Amino acid sequence: MSGPSASGTRGLARLAALFSLRTISGKLIIGLALLFGAASVAVSVVTDHSLNQSLMSSLNHQLQAASDTWYSCVQHSTGDPDRDRDTPRQAPGGYGMCSNGGQAPGTFELLLAGESVAYKNTVKRECLLSVPDAAVLVALPSDHGQPSSGQASPGPPDPPPATTYIRTLSSLGGKFLLTKVPGPERGTTLVTGLSMATVQGTLANVENTEHVVYAAVLVLALALGTAMVQLSLRPLRRVAATATEVTELPLDSGEVTLPAGVPDSDPRTEVGRVGAAFNRMLFHVEGALGRRAASEARLRRFAADASHELRTPLSAIRGYAELALRHQGPVPEDVTHALRRVESESARMTVLVDDLLLLARLDAGRPLEREPVDLSRLAIETTSDARVARGDHRWRLELPHEPVLVEGDEHRLHQVLANLLSNAGKHTPPGSTVSVALTVSDAAASPAVPAATADASSTSVVQRGVAPPGPRVELSITDDGPGISAELLPELFERFTRGEAGRARDASAAGKSTGLGLAIVEAVVAAHGGAIVVTSHPGMTRFAILLPLMHEPAGQPQSAPV
Repeated sequence: MSGPSASGTRGLARLAALFSLRTISGKLIIGLALLFGAASVAVSVVTDHSLNQSLMSSLNHQLQAASDTWYSCVQHSTGDPDRDRDTPRQAPGGYGMCSNGGQAPGTFELLLAGESVAYKNTVKRECLLSVPDAAVLVALPSDHGQPSSGQASPGPPDPPPATTYIRTLSSLGGKFLLTKVPGPERGTTLVTGLSMATVQGTLANVENTEHVVYAAVLVLALALGTAMVQLSLRPLRRVAATATEVTELPLDSGEVTLPAGVPDSDPRTEVGRVGAAFNRMLFHVEGALGRRAASEARLRRFAADASHELRTPLSAIRGYAELALRHQGPVPEDVTHALRRVESESARMTVLVDDLLLLARLDAGRPLEREPVDLSRLAIETTSDARVARGDHRWRLELPHEPVLVEGDEHRLHQVLANLLSNAGKHTPPGSTVSVALTVSDAAASPAVPAATADASSTSVVQRGVAPPGPRVELSITDDGPGISAELLPELFERFTRGEAGRARDASAAGKSTGLGLAIVEAVVAAHGGAIVVTSHPGMTRFAILLPLMHEPAGQPQSAPV
């Protein structure tokens, strides 16, 4: 995947990580969004309730004023002292004169005579009251605080506030706030109402505005909050980046340069305390690595100096032992045996000293010889030597048709192959088959580990070093012996590690091993820029050496991969 699709996928991954509940930034951002959302809901509820109370109070005052106006006008229009107050007026002319006089548009007025509607009107529009709505108004409880006697009082009275009701009148299109008070004539009732459409419309507009404003503010708060959280957590990301850089350093090599630390070390902040602690840890790690590197350097110098100094007395011991064995006179048999043992052990100790000196030089980074080496010829020679030394084994050799060349030290590469073949013969029973194979391939097409094994569940794999990129040579030594235990395999290349006695051909062979053979193999292969991979399970052990293929001069093509 590449191009815009890859960048889009990475962007989505970063966004998902940013808002993940598993991260501190995700928890802070989501918590901020939830907190702001809860606050917005609370403010919206309180605002709507307060606004509704205010608008309803204002509408209630308007309704009381309209009811008072309607009642006072009707009181004046029916103020004939010679008329019988107990007989309701049949003609609504007097009531009609009170309509539209000082009332707000949309004010609903109705006169009930008993249970029938004697007069109805909506200010500045025709009133189309349906029968069900009239029944609703008749069923309203009457406010008995108004005077209902037939005697006219001197002057218009001031009626007390009437009780209000909220009812839905379908024929008038919505909810109304209503009052119902006794009329000035016996058996009459005055109903006054104001539409609640204005209140409901205002509340709806305010709610819609709140939704838009809160949504915009929430998006803005999330954007600003995300930026602030990211800015606040930047020191932690620097700590993580520095820690990642430290983990990628070759700390096992001893001599490494650690990063300078993170600049955020203010003890007054939480992140600063983390940064200060991290810097102190880096300081201690750097000091420990420096002390370990100095100790290893002293140990390497000691091993090199001791190995170099021991070669002279060992040569003298061997020389005197050989001289004593050449004595012409009679020598007791036990003395002859002792001299032969001195000569044998001095030779063995000389090999051990030479191995230690070689490892010390490789550890010190001394360069090896760099010349073309024919691995095909080297494999033939070392396999022939191993066949002579271990005639009770079956030896197989698989080589490409053309010579395979690498650049390196021929003597040391010969030592590597000789050590591996010696181990294969030494640690497998008689009759075992040892196969030596040499192939040339590209890094992407040639796995160092076999794709399938006979017992994949118990297969153990260990790789030391980094496989060379590009065209490479793979030299493998495979045997069908008892295999290497999974416990021993990780420590196989450590110095003075000896193979298991059960895997060795005999106990004496295991006892004579110095434990430096595979350590030398690893050091020499690493000095040539290669890697070694060990795959083992009961019935199979395979050592694969990966070396960079030597580039042939122009006009001399290298052998093709097989």
